[in-house]
Amino acid sequence: MKKLVSSLMIAAAVTLSAGTTLAAQAQDNQPEAKSLDELLQLVEKNRISSRQISEEREQEFMSARADKQALLNKAKQQLSDEQARGKRLQNQFSENEITLANKEQELENAKGTLGEMFGVVRGAATETIGRIATSIVSAQYPGREDVLQSLSEAKELPTLSELEDLWTALLTEMVQSGKVVQFDAEVFSLAGGSEQRTVTRVGVFNLISDDQYLTYNDSTEQIQPLGRQPDGFITSQADTFTDIESGYGGVYLDPSKGQILGLLTQKATLTERYHQGGTVGYVITVVLIIGLIISVFKLVTLTVVGGKMRSQLKNIDNPSDKNPLGRVLKVYHENKTADAENLELKLDEAIMRETPKIESGINVVKIFAAIAPLLGLLGTVVGMIGTFQSITLFGTGDPKIMAGDISMALVTTAMGLIAAIPLILAHSIVASRSKSIVHLLDEQAAGIVAAHSEKE
Repeated sequence: MKKLVSSLMIAAAVTLSAGTTLAAQAQDNQPEAKSLDELLQLVEKNRISSRQISEEREQEFMSARADKQALLNKAKQQLSDEQARGKRLQNQFSENEITLANKEQELENAKGTLGEMFGVVRGAATETIGRIATSIVSAQYPGREDVLQSLSEAKELPTLSELEDLWTALLTEMVQSGKVVQFDAEVFSLAGGSEQRTVTRVGVFNLISDDQYLTYNDSTEQIQPLGRQPDGFITSQADTFTDIESGYGGVYLDPSKGQILGLLTQKATLTERYHQGGTVGYVITVVLIIGLIISVFKLVTLTVVGGKMRSQLKNIDNPSDKNPLGRVLKVYHENKTADAENLELKLDEAIMRETPKIESGINVVKIFAAIAPLLGLLGTVVGMIGTFQSITLFGTGDPKIMAGDISMALVTTAMGLIAAIPLILAHSIVASRSKSIVHLLDEQAAGIVAAHSEKE
């Protein structure tokens, strides 16, 4: 009996716990059982409440299951419809492919000789793009290559309007190639910035503004001055040409449409050529300058001495110590009582004292004139040594590697000759002037001796 009561108590407790878990929170306020009868009643009550909750949950589950089943059936129906639509579209795509192939064949048949025209138009447009894009006419008429670009990339027959645009572009290039016109354009300087200037276009050859030659950069569609302008006589002629308002005028043109002018920017100037001579070239320059300074100094000195001697000839009886002739005449006046032989010796001695002063420095100019070409030859040898060293290290694949040493060899040779020629000329002039002065002294001394002999 006790075991039965214990089992009932355990079962009631378990049932009560389960009912309590499933029941609402309001049941927590129920009174506790004080006897087995109350416990039994409480268990019965909680069981009924738990059964009601379970039935409600079962009803909710069955209702949700019905809804999910409806959604599943709807999704299956949609899948079936989409699969049917996919098959239908696949069949339609296959039919359209066949139709498209038939239409393309019909188009090719309908084109006939128009297909050849399409190829000709594309070829002409492609060939013309490069010519028009780089033409200086585009500096005045920009954007002409846009239509040609679309024609060259087109995959269908060109329209009548596009054919007219191609014809207009070609005709404009032909007409403008024979005209000299002026137009206002924005010129971009090499240092940055721009200014509005009047530009003269000579056909398809050159762009000129004032005394400058300009170039058209097709990549940026900008007009810019050349990095280095041509020689002065060319730019001055261009300046004169742009000022002509009517009639005809001469101007230097670049028949290569700017390529020759572009190469001029890489051409070395005289200053750059001079510095290519290096140390040897600088030494030759110093020799030339010193030689010319000595030559000019001696020429001025001898000219002054010659003038004083000519003045002394007009006043022989009153000799002066400020010129060679006066000092020679003074020796004569001091030795009038001597015989002719002794007088001649005295006069020769006086002339010999004057000669070194007259000829001083002249031999230095002569030596410099001889040294200059030798220095040029030295520079040539040094340059060729550098050339062969470059060949040994780098080979002969790139001529630019050897260009610097070869330039030094040639420039120093030219500088030596250029320095020697004026030095030789200056030496000849100065030597001739000194000889004329010495000759005048000899002439006057001989005349004095002759006159003294006659008196004896």
